[in-house]
Parts: sequence; C-alpha cells; structure tokens
Amino acid sequence: MNDRDALTVYATAFVDELAQNQVKDVVISPGSRSTPLALLLAEHPEIKIHINVDERSAAFFALGLAKAMKKPVAMLCTSGTATANYYPAIVEAFYSRIPLIVLTADRPHELRDIGAPQTINQIGLYGNHVKWFVEMALPESSMSMVRYARTVCARAVATAANEPAGPVHLNFPLREPLLPNLTEAKKYRQEKKQAAVAIEPGILTLSMNQLDAIAQEIGQAKRGLIICGDMKNDGIKEAVTELGEKLGFPILADPLSQLRSGQHSFSNVIDCYDTFLRDEQVMDAFYPDVILRFGAMPVSKPLLLWLKKHQAENFVIDGGAGFRDPSGLATRMVYSEEERFCQDIVERLPENRDQGWLQRWVRVNEATKDALRSIANEEELDEGKLFYKLNELMPEHSHLFVGNSMPIRDLDTFFFVNGKNVEIYANRGANGIDGIVSTALGVSTVKEKTVLAIGDLSLFHDMNGLLAGKLQGQNLTILVINNDGGGIFSFLSQASEKEYFEVLFGTPHGLDFSYTAQLYNATYQKVQNWDEFSEVFTASFSIPGLKIIEIPTNRESNVLKHRNLWSFVSREIASALNEEIQ
Repeated sequence: MNDRDALTVYATAFVDELAQNQVKDVVISPGSRSTPLALLLAEHPEIKIHINVDERSAAFFALGLAKAMKKPVAMLCTSGTATANYYPAIVEAFYSRIPLIVLTADRPHELRDIGAPQTINQIGLYGNHVKWFVEMALPESSMSMVRYARTVCARAVATAANEPAGPVHLNFPLREPLLPNLTEAKKYRQEKKQAAVAIEPGILTLSMNQLDAIAQEIGQAKRGLIICGDMKNDGIKEAVTELGEKLGFPILADPLSQLRSGQHSFSNVIDCYDTFLRDEQVMDAFYPDVILRFGAMPVSKPLLLWLKKHQAENFVIDGGAGFRDPSGLATRMVYSEEERFCQDIVERLPENRDQGWLQRWVRVNEATKDALRSIANEEELDEGKLFYKLNELMPEHSHLFVGNSMPIRDLDTFFFVNGKNVEIYANRGANGIDGIVSTALGVSTVKEKTVLAIGDLSLFHDMNGLLAGKLQGQNLTILVINNDGGGIFSFLSQASEKEYFEVLFGTPHGLDFSYTAQLYNATYQKVQNWDEFSEVFTASFSIPGLKIIEIPTNRESNVLKHRNLWSFVSREIASALNEEIQ
C-alpha cells in the first residue's frame, strides 16, 4: 500500500469516528497542509462543514456553535500561524467550559526546526488551556493504526464533553502527497453506527451521609442565600427554584443563569441586586449566614464587594469539580451535579415557613425595579434604556447574545424577569471583547431569532467575522451601541486623568458602520429615537440575512445618567427600608 492509500485509510478512520461520536459540525479554514482532513470531512455524508476564512473568527464561530448546541464541535486549520489565531477562542472555551475538538495540521517531523515555510512549534501550543493534547502519529494503514486513530478520536470527544467541558487539541503531522483517494475512502467508513470505544461518563453525586449533613446545616440557616451564575444544564432552573422555595432563600440570578426568563417560578428570583447592593444601607442591613452558589461567578461587581464584606458559610456546588472561587470566600467545595444536588437536598428539607428574610429581599428588589423603570421616560438614546427596551421587545423563544464591558453590565441592571423564554449568551470565560461577532454568528446558525447587542469597539475587533454571515446567509440582528470609544472606562478611576484619558482609554475611532454594512451585504439603519428603534428592531426579524442597527450614544451623558439613576434608586431604597422599620 502506497503513501496515498495509507493517508486515505488513516484519515478516513479518524473523520468517520468523529461522526460515530456525534460530532456532526466542523468549522474549516482553507489551507494546504490540512487538505486530507478537509476533503474527507467535506465528503462525509453525516458531517456538516462551515467554511470560515479567518482562523480567529473560525474558532469563535465554532465556540458559538458549541455553546448553542451544548455538545462538541470540531475545527480544522492548516499549519503555522493559522494555529496561533485559534488561541483566543480556545482560552475562552477553556474558562467557559465549552467543548471543542481542535484539529491542527502540521509539517512532518523531518521538516521542523529547519526553516521550512509555514512551520512553527505546534507541540503543546495551547498549554494549559486545553484539557488534553495529542501529537498524532504519522498516517499508516495497519489495523492497529486505524484502531489508534479511531480510539484517540473517541477519547478526544469524550474528554471535551465530560465535565468540566472544554477544548482538546490534536496535532496532525502530514507528509505529501496530501490528496486522499475519495473514491476509496468510502470503503473505510463503518457501516454500523457505533463508536470505536463506548465511553460512558457518570455524574458526580454525594453520599447519603454527606447530603444529610448538608441539608441539616443549611436547613437551620436563618438568612440563607442562593447565587446563580452561568449554568448550562437545562433542568437546573426548575431544580434550583424549587430548592429556593423550600428553604425560603432569595435567589440572586445573573442574566446568564437563564433564571430571569422562562416558565419556571420567579417567586424567589432577585434580579436587581447589582443595583441595590451598591447602597451602603443595604450592604449593612443584609448579611447572610449561609450561601449556596451555582455556576460561574456572576457579572456583578457590587455583589462581589458585598460578599467580601459579609463573609458567611459559603458552599460552591460544581458538577465539574473545578475551583470556581474568584472571590476567595468559599468554605465548602461540593462536587455534585447541580440539578441532582438540588433534588437530593429538597427531599431532605422541611418546609421553611418563616418568609421574613426572603420578603425583605423581595421588597427592596421591587422598590429598586420600580425606580429603575423610570428610565422608560428617557427620551435621548441611552445604553441602559436599550436593554430595558429589549426586555419588552425580544420575541418569545428568542436568543440574545451580549457583548462584554458595558453591554453585559447594562443587561444585568435593566433586563428583568419575564416569561418569554429568552436565552442569554455571552463570552464570560475570559471576558474579552474579541471574537464576539463570530461567536454570535455561530449561535445564530443553530438558534432562530438571534440578536447581538455589542459595543462599537467590540464590533470593530471582529468585523471580519461578518464574512461568514455574508457567505452563509446567516440571520442575525446586530445592535451596535456606538459611543465612539471605550465607554466602560468612563466609569473607572482612569476617567479622572483628563489629559491622557481620551488617547489611552476613550480611544475615539470615528468609524462609519454604514460602510461595514455595505461591505458585508447587511441591511443598515442608524436610529434617531426610540420609536424608530422599536419599529426597525421588530421588523428585523422578518428580514433575512445580516441586519445592523446602530444606536448612537454619548459616553459622558451615559455616565451622568447612570449616576443620577443610582442616586434616585438609593432614595427609593431608603424609603423602602424605613417603611420596613416602621
């Protein structure tokens, strides 16, 4: 058997094993060294390929696909710096626990470290930001090597998907010729739909004694609290709200917890804590004795500062057995699948009939929300009001991807609980502003009625990601909040350095995004008022393709409005607390 035949047998076995392990979506960036795998992936009848020219955008696009589908997605690129462009998305996937199968083509060993073109050191390229790395063997056609290719593939998929989910990296050294025999390849695919190795992961659970002890401890708490960050398990919403109701604990729900929207109970859900925990009176008046935290750490900085001020018995429940404790306040790491934990604890708890602690939170939350609703009267285009309007205008069963910096924070403040089943997405693993357009496009490939709310600098960082949307006919409504620079810095201490603030932090760019829309065949509208926004936004769901709606805002005005609103909210909170005392 010649080299071409060996390549065909070996690479076909690997590609076919992806399909056998239910990896049916692969994002490919064009290149020469990756040709064998690219052709075999395109030719496989059970695999859908997504072409994305720019490797950085391609990786974030794959990240979005995996986020939306909640299962592994593969991505393939050629050798050299193409592989380095994958890095930012791999970092995000690692910290946000998203399963990716990273396939990089490479020069064979004899062409490394001798000045061969398009060759860099790809061994362990992504360091500790992947769960597993394998330098694949050179292609051979022996039965043992075919078995090796399939086994490594099956193991890679299982490793990526098993909690905590994350990326794995397989590096393929390939010699020329790089053209497999596509006619012969069909003979080497398995007819039976069965993985080479059946890997059956279980879920982490606690013993009966452990559950009894925890239930007794938290059941005795007088001022308990549940905090929920980004959670991926669909069943956790009902389980955690049932636990909160049984305990009489408030549930502080980050937007990414998915607890602010849906058909579950909202009786214990607190959605305005980011605002009222800024208030000194509340910080002093509310102090918990036990905290149960699920998912990633929430977006809210006031919450983090409040937690540090009132240290309590702090349980972190993590089915991925990680160490999610950026606050350094955890006293108990509980390694149990979250939904199962809630169900097991609920079975062991008596009904908590003392609702006083919960009602204090509910009263302050409602007073805060009533005050925040005053933003509805704001006539000028405003970043905070945008998310208040989205709470009203997002359709049933829609999907909202939110950019980092100010958009995610304004979402936290103004996107209140609702029964519309709006699913919220964001890249909060590393919290970067790169790749957000591409990630949202990946989500929109899977989910209908997808909206991206993004800042102007974030859009600029990933404008070339729009090419995939243009070429593949993606349906995505993009709301560009354009304050001509880095709006979040206006809220930070740097803003006091007037002499250097604009050049170092404000970074005005003066970009006209109408030209961006023209370049990528997107419909475009720069709105002038809220009535126009409501009309254009609602209409965008009936228009196919990419839609860019620009909302121009003023950075300085935005800071002033936020601070005035917080001051007004503080007065309303004080009034609510005084009524409680009387």
